[in-house]
Amino acid sequence: MRKTLKKRLKKDQILFSAVSVINRNGYENTTMEDISRELQMTKGSLYYYFKNKDDLIYQCHTLVLSLATKELEDILQKEDITAEETLRKMVSTHIEYAIEEREIFNLIFEPKSTFNKEQLEPVLKLRKYYSRLFDEAIQQGIDHKEFQVKDPILVRMMILGAMNWVQQWYDPNGKLSKSELKERYGDYIIKLVN
Repeated sequence: MRKTLKKRLKKDQILFSAVSVINRNGYENTTMEDISRELQMTKGSLYYYFKNKDDLIYQCHTLVLSLATKELEDILQKEDITAEETLRKMVSTHIEYAIEEREIFNLIFEPKSTFNKEQLEPVLKLRKYYSRLFDEAIQQGIDHKEFQVKDPILVRMMILGAMNWVQQWYDPNGKLSKSELKERYGDYIIKLVN
């Protein structure tokens, strides 16, 4: 059992390093050599943990999306905040991941061209669950009479679509800081649901 835990911890260390390299170099430009160099380990050692680059990328994507999902779940479970505050925090979390984990998060856009058949089903399932967390936040706002939404699914698609596009144009050296961007997105999204 101790050996299994040690292997799991090492695998997680590799995944976090791989995410960092992919975000720095881009998905297409990252090689197993780049990742092994970052970790100061041999390329062959990586294959002890992962079948190939596709397997590594899949597991990086699953890790990042799972972390983001857990943060959204934690926000939704808070009972001492309004539906508006919940949605604002979820928007902020999504934008944080969209910017900081850009390359990994981008894989969600075209999963059919990125993942094989075996990987695709769990990726789509997690992606759908992630979306439903926003549905839940919107529904809470409707139930508490905070939001005036007639088509919650369409509103959720608009919200996620608007937030996902930030990856394509956001510049950390641009006019808005990341915190200002999160605040403005929150303001506009709240206008959308009121």
